[in-house]
Amino acid sequence: MSAKFPSTITNVRAAQRLDSRGRPTVQVWVATNKGTFTASASSGVSSGPYEAYEVVDANPNLYKGSGVEKAVYHAQHVIGPELVDKCFDVRKDLAKIDEFMIKLDGTKDKGNLGANAILPLSIACARAAAAARDVPLYEFLRQEAHAPESYVLPVPFFNMLNGGVHSGNQMALQEFMIAPVGAESMAQAVQIGCEVYQELKDIIKRKYGTGAANIGDDGGFSPPISNPEEALDLLTEAVHSSGHEGKVKFGIDAAASEFSECGGYDLGYKREHSEKLSSEQLTTVYNRLLQKYPIILLEDPFVEDDWASWRNFNRDCKVELVGDNLLATNISRLAMAREHAACNSMLLKVNQIGAVSEALSA
Repeated sequence: MSAKFPSTITNVRAAQRLDSRGRPTVQVWVATNKGTFTASASSGVSSGPYEAYEVVDANPNLYKGSGVEKAVYHAQHVIGPELVDKCFDVRKDLAKIDEFMIKLDGTKDKGNLGANAILPLSIACARAAAAARDVPLYEFLRQEAHAPESYVLPVPFFNMLNGGVHSGNQMALQEFMIAPVGAESMAQAVQIGCEVYQELKDIIKRKYGTGAANIGDDGGFSPPISNPEEALDLLTEAVHSSGHEGKVKFGIDAAASEFSECGGYDLGYKREHSEKLSSEQLTTVYNRLLQKYPIILLEDPFVEDDWASWRNFNRDCKVELVGDNLLATNISRLAMAREHAACNSMLLKVNQIGAVSEALSA
């Protein structure tokens, strides 16, 4: 169908592709008079119960049941024709497009058509909208969010060591990161991150052997370590050896939902012998780490419904206490977190909620 207005959608296509982990995902192409705009659905390994639902084929003979041909069909043959017929003006209608797709799905968690069908269409439409306004995507998003007319490049966090479900070692905590807060530019920040990473690799080889420098699921090293002090000592040595002492701080993504158990937490869940802790004992562990190391960020230190532990920890927290599974980029969860005074930062992930405009609202 031809477009009635210059900025309407003229065609939608979709296909199954592999993501960075080699798992099937949905890629879409949205065409307007400005060109064709593409996007893919992203997903995490350790997802929480409050995230938007991804539709998979569940055919054990294809990709071990993780194929997404159903979601591809929904994107191209169910949602796509409707977007064309509705003649939305992408230049100004992104929120209406997202709202329409959510209503077409008809569920709270996008469990009918799938967040992996809706999300890439939302992102592609955002890119088409930016092109229709003749502005970069980041400027379009600023306008949609009604944010101040200024830009601040964030300090990048580099994933250095992996544990939890991201690795095969015995470390319960999921990610240990560095943040080059002393860098004077993004280019220098990347340089520092790269140099510390390479130095860390050499240190791991010397300490544990060449085979220990294997890579975890998110690109960090996965040496045979089992407690957070070992990880942070390795990072401290790598920062010192690379000549960047004083320029680098640390961040931890505990992903505590992966080792929560019966109202407590088991730091030994990947080992033969458990190390079960109460919320209070785990809080003591975190406070010890915060006092000993230059940590500026702690993500998901408790399971997503352990509101009391979040609230108590946040009361005197001096670092960025980040809600990921806790918040799920979900406005209702954000309201609950505000009521409980549970955290002071949010990890914004569009795949958790499933649409760009919803993420902007969050």
